[in-house]
Amino acid sequence: MDKLKRVLSGRDAEEPSGLAEVIDATSLSWGTRVKGFVACFAIGCLCSILGSCLLWIPKKGLVLFAVFYTLGNIASLGSTMFLMGPMKQLKKMFEPTRLIATIVMLLCLILTLCSAFWWRKAGLALLFCILQFFAMAW
Repeated sequence: MDKLKRVLSGRDAEEPSGLAEVIDATSLSWGTRVKGFVACFAIGCLCSILGSCLLWIPKKGLVLFAVFYTLGNIASLGSTMFLMGPMKQLKKMFEPTRLIATIVMLLCLILTLCSAFWWRKAGLALLFCILQFFAMAW
């Protein structure tokens, strides 16, 4: 379990420096990180499931699905920040091998909300939700 903690916190191969000790002293404990991860991931799953259920409501269902699906993806993405930390998460997301997928996913998140709220195009919102899914799976 200690090895998993070291790998997820980014301290696997390096010796703790003075800065690392300061960061560790002000960071969350492992138990708090796991609780935050579980809470955010559960909220993300709940939003995605709720969005899927709201899909069948006439007229506004597709827009509600797009909004709740996007919020679920954001919460699920935020859940992994509890385990790894925000900076390490961002560094991994913007590595050269993941850069295109990250940009497409973030762009689709924004465009889904824009198409739901400003443009009011339900079909476009659904298209961006599908692209969100593929970008996250990529």
